[in-house]
Amino acid sequence: MKSFLPKDPGANRQWHVIDAAGKPVGRVAVKIVTLLRGKHKPTFSPQVDMGDFVVVINASKAMFTGSKEETKSYTSYSRWPGGLKRTTPAMLRQRHPDRLITNAVHGMLPRNTLSRKMFSRLKVYAGQEHPHAAQNPSKV
Repeated sequence: MKSFLPKDPGANRQWHVIDAAGKPVGRVAVKIVTLLRGKHKPTFSPQVDMGDFVVVINASKAMFTGSKEETKSYTSYSRWPGGLKRTTPAMLRQRHPDRLITNAVHGMLPRNTLSRKMFSRLKVYAGQEHPHAAQNPSKV
């Protein structure tokens, strides 16, 4: 018996559009990660990049359940004394609404070189419009 190893689809990747309006951020992020990694395909293999392109629209209208909008915090550290910065999803929604989805997806991907290539195929937009209509994306 031979082991089947799928080939990288290269330029034949599909495009998907996900509307995040009114949906929980975590649920949307799980669906995005599934499409980016290619786990929805029967030929999924963790060592081969089988994923598709994902376009997320209405990222500013994605919601958090419970009181996470005020109690959850994102932290970053500049490695300087006193360089700890904390922000809440409410503040992040005002400044960079696309990063709500981006941070959630980034935390769900594995930490390796392959996932950095997958992450580059994620396109997140705060509003309804996106410049990828020429790729004929399918709605998820």
